[in-house]
This record gives sequence, structure tokens and C-alpha cells, in this order.
Amino acid sequence: MTNPPDAPKRDKNDHESEDSGDEDVFHDAHFPAEEEAQLLKESQEIKSEANKLFLATSYDQAISCYDRALASCPNYLDFDVAVLHSNIAACYLKLEEWKSAVDSASVSIERLEKIIPSVPLEKGNAVKASEATKPDEKDNDGVVEISGDDEDAELEELQRLKKQDELRNKVLRLRAKILMRRAKAKSQIGGWGNLQGAAEDYQALVAIETVSADDKRIAQRELRELPARINQAREKEMGDMMGKLKDLGNGILSPFGLSTDNFKFVQDPKTGGYNMNFQS
Repeated sequence: MTNPPDAPKRDKNDHESEDSGDEDVFHDAHFPAEEEAQLLKESQEIKSEANKLFLATSYDQAISCYDRALASCPNYLDFDVAVLHSNIAACYLKLEEWKSAVDSASVSIERLEKIIPSVPLEKGNAVKASEATKPDEKDNDGVVEISGDDEDAELEELQRLKKQDELRNKVLRLRAKILMRRAKAKSQIGGWGNLQGAAEDYQALVAIETVSADDKRIAQRELRELPARINQAREKEMGDMMGKLKDLGNGILSPFGLSTDNFKFVQDPKTGGYNMNFQS
């Protein structure tokens, strides 16, 4: 299943456009088959150039080349677009431009969601990716009956299911790769929200049955180490926030000769709530 977009030159901030309706219209507007094939061929040739630049460690030039490949690729070909954004994310990781790596990886994941949606992980549990990416039961009911009455139709159905399974495996492999890249970038950025996001990406990664053993070990190690970092970041951010609130309160109270130190909060052991006591 190849899903394509518009042909106009890609703008770096397209995904932030207020007129998202136009983007949807472009995404659904397909080129004639012959023109689509030519554009895709051109995009793949440019991508090959970018791959060589990446291997030569010319990451900035590779990004520019991948951007040109995106400009040539029909925007509705979601898998091909996802691959290019994933490669761009890999370049940003090498350049240690973590925020840009997260942004590119997120676009890639969004494109894969258009092909095969994933099921959100239950809190504290890793849902198997196989549950999230089962072929639509209404298409084949999970069973292919071969009666021998219409061999051509049966062969066509078997070929369709084979392509469907191949696509599913390609999406799973790419999704695992992108989750690894985005999780690494978020972990490097740090902060409560990003570290929590990295943990969620690693959790989604280990749930994919096709993930490599090496990647799974890395993700499991990170999942063991991240909770302590998340707690530390949360406590720091909460402390910073309370400090700012205290400064704000002191600014309001100072004209009255008071400060936040005059107000003490005492927890009620029975209810768990807090009572405020004034101290002069």
C-alpha cells in the first residue's frame, strides 16, 4: 500500500500551517500513474545521492538532498515520505540537533500511522504490536478459502495478502527504527516531558515483535534507567515552579509587610488535604 501527497515544493513549516484543510486536499490528490512513477523514480535517485552523503558523514548536505527527494516525492506516498523523514532524523542525530531529530521522527511516525495505525500502549503495559497492526478483518476475515473453483481469483487474493503482509512488516521495521531515533533524541534533550516521552517510545519499541534483539536490549536498559531520571527531572521542575510561585507571592504580599513565609501549609493526616495557617 503506497500512499502519496502533493507535488509542490516542500515547505519546512508546512505541518504548522493554519490551513490544514488544503494539506488534506493535496494529500488525497493523486498524479496519473505514469507521472507518479516518474516522480517517485526521481525522488529515489535523489535519495540514493543523499544516502551516499550520509555515509560520507556530510550530514548537512545529506539533509538538503533528502529535502529535494521529498520535494519530488508525491506527498500521498506515505511510506516513501516516512522513510525520507526517518533518514533526515538520523542526520540530525549525528549532528546532535536533538529537537530537529524529534520533529523529523515525529513526522515519519505520523505518516506510518496513515498506513497502519498503532494501538496506544496501556499504562504500565506493552501491548503487542501484532495486536495493533492486524490486517483489517473485514478484508479477509483472517482466513483464505481455497476451493479450486476459481484459481485466478484465488491467486489474486493470495498475492494481495502477500503484499499486505510485506507492507505490514516494512511498516513495523521502519516504526521500530524511528521510535529508537526519537527516543534517543528526547532522552538527550532531557526534562520531565521529554524523558517521559522517551520512555513511552522505548515501551512502544519493545512491543514490536519484529524488533531486533540488539535494539530490544537497548530499549529495555533505557526503560530500567529512565524512571530515576524522570523522577529527578520532575522534582527539579516542580521545585523551580514552586520557587517562581513563591517569588510571585512575595511580590504581591510585600506591600503589606508580609511574605509567603507567613503562611504555612500543614497536611491533615486524616484527609490528606492541606490547611493553611497564618504566622506573624
